[in-house]
Amino acid sequence: MTPANPPSRPVLSSEVADALAAGRPVVALESTLLAHGLPRPDNRAAADDVEAAVRAGGAVPATIAVLDGVPHVGLKPAEIDRVCADPDLAKLGVRDLPVAAALGLSGATTVSSTALLAEAAGVTVFATGGLGGVHRLASETFDESADLTALSRTSVVVVCAGVKSILDVPATLERLESLSVTVVGYGTTTFPGFYVADSGSTLDWSVTDPEQAAAVFAARRRLAPGAVVVANPLPADEQLDPVLHDRVIADALAAADAAGVRGKGVTPFVLDHLHRASEGATLAVNVRLVLRNAELAGRIAAALAASPA
Repeated sequence: MTPANPPSRPVLSSEVADALAAGRPVVALESTLLAHGLPRPDNRAAADDVEAAVRAGGAVPATIAVLDGVPHVGLKPAEIDRVCADPDLAKLGVRDLPVAAALGLSGATTVSSTALLAEAAGVTVFATGGLGGVHRLASETFDESADLTALSRTSVVVVCAGVKSILDVPATLERLESLSVTVVGYGTTTFPGFYVADSGSTLDWSVTDPEQAAAVFAARRRLAPGAVVVANPLPADEQLDPVLHDRVIADALAAADAAGVRGKGVTPFVLDHLHRASEGATLAVNVRLVLRNAELAGRIAAALAASPA
């Protein structure tokens, strides 16, 4: 059903609205991870675990999705059930939000649209698994995630485990630099490779604690719009075995190419292939890194809330 008058701002859950009004820390969470990144029924349990990790870090979780054309920042349990259970739920980037709003459609939000809706709601810290980026062979396909340009325009802290391993990591870092997106490693100058701790690329800057990350974002916000990406690597003993990682990534990309999968369909196809080919190992690592990012984001949000305005 098409809404008669789609809202111009997201609808906040009562818990999120109360927290923002009181100046308490809030962390945004994307819903594409739940709808498209994790298999059912593991996704529903993970949704609760990720929200619990944000709370453990000292903040209120705000999972974001579009339901019947209305952006929601903070989902009730029944709404999370809906996001996790619907196999036909759309994947909505920034470009798709107007269509969903105008036609009353439902969808899970990506990094780009989650960042946009979070900022519109007044939420400045966002936890995810990995960013989108420049795809391999992008010089031929021009395939680049909208996450990158969205982060150049959105004033949020994004805690992630780097970019997904299926991407061209050096090219993605070059694009982030060209777009003036601030990128810092958390306790490291090694840029993480999502499932593995080391992507093979390095960073110029690092922060050692949530307070430093909050201070970098506060300084960025005073200077110019744009995101601060906090790249939080898995500990080496929690990463996917690097040899297994390289093999299953190569196999998954070859399978996607053979199946003719293109555009935004590549990531969910490859993630599903990885899960099956690694006999669940990639899923376990994916959940671990998201939980670590959510907890750290909660601590950064708490540090921001405690710092002078």
